[in-house]
Amino acid sequence: MTVVTLADHQHLAAPAMPRMSVESKLDYCKAFAASGLLPRQFRGQPANLLYAVEYAESLGLHPMVAITGVHVIEGKPTASAALISALVRRAGHRLRVTGDATAATAQIIRADDPEFVFEVRFTIEDARRAGLLGKDVWKKYPASMLKARAVSAVARDACEEALFGVHYTPEELGAVVDQEGNPIYLAGEIQRDTSEQAPQDVERPDFLALAEDCPDADGVRAVWAQAKAAGAPQEYLDHVAAVGRNKPGAKAAAEQPPVEDSVAEVEPVSDAQIAADTAAARAEMYDAAQAAGLDVEEADEAFEVAHGCPAVFATAEQLHAQTADLREVVEGGQ
Repeated sequence: MTVVTLADHQHLAAPAMPRMSVESKLDYCKAFAASGLLPRQFRGQPANLLYAVEYAESLGLHPMVAITGVHVIEGKPTASAALISALVRRAGHRLRVTGDATAATAQIIRADDPEFVFEVRFTIEDARRAGLLGKDVWKKYPASMLKARAVSAVARDACEEALFGVHYTPEELGAVVDQEGNPIYLAGEIQRDTSEQAPQDVERPDFLALAEDCPDADGVRAVWAQAKAAGAPQEYLDHVAAVGRNKPGAKAAAEQPPVEDSVAEVEPVSDAQIAADTAAARAEMYDAAQAAGLDVEEADEAFEVAHGCPAVFATAEQLHAQTADLREVVEGGQ
């Protein structure tokens, strides 16, 4: 059972800075923004740093806590689960977190209402239904990610006033995060090319924006292939693939309802029904892969080898075929 962690203490250990004038804060931020050790959202961005300094002051924290622990996504401040935990405990409430790679439970007992326990449980099945298991960080650190989801949810429910506007973790708002829950980059961004062949001040194309501009699913598939060739991580590729599922042509001929010769036309299946059927077929395929001893990443690789496209672009028919093959493997090994 996790009650208090070192990270929680570190977030609150540094005292808040003395109040400065706006001019002093801006000078401070201009000088500080030149540091190459800052998170990339603050490098060379004194205005962003000023926002963090002001936000830290409102929280009563040292600016470095906000700079390293608070991340603004689409205008909304977010924080790691560790910082959210620290804010909850600083307010005097009791927080307990338990869990493993299959489920996590977070409980809060408020200081002003010790007889009632707020509780949130987040399971791996919840993550599967939310489409999270394809993300690299969920594949590698499921226990940490489950706990983070449970912590942020129970904190919103039990003591929103202690969060000072920080309601979500970066990952919940679409950022690609590391195992600590800190953003690697935001949805819609892609990391800079740091290879010797490209200057470090040249950004890769925004493949997500290119996918949004594509007129059909075939165009998105081409953009997805370009992003993969450019070295985009799996989480970013998943975002691009999700765009393709809503484009014309996303449903293959195999997905269309059959029409009998010389028979009245069958009522077309709705896009929502096709999406639901495909999602169910994908979940069934992953279950079969797990029974065959494959994790999600291995299942995706096996599918792409067999069908020549990522599972996120697959039709229900392709997914059913892969499920049947996997079940044959399991039955053959018994």
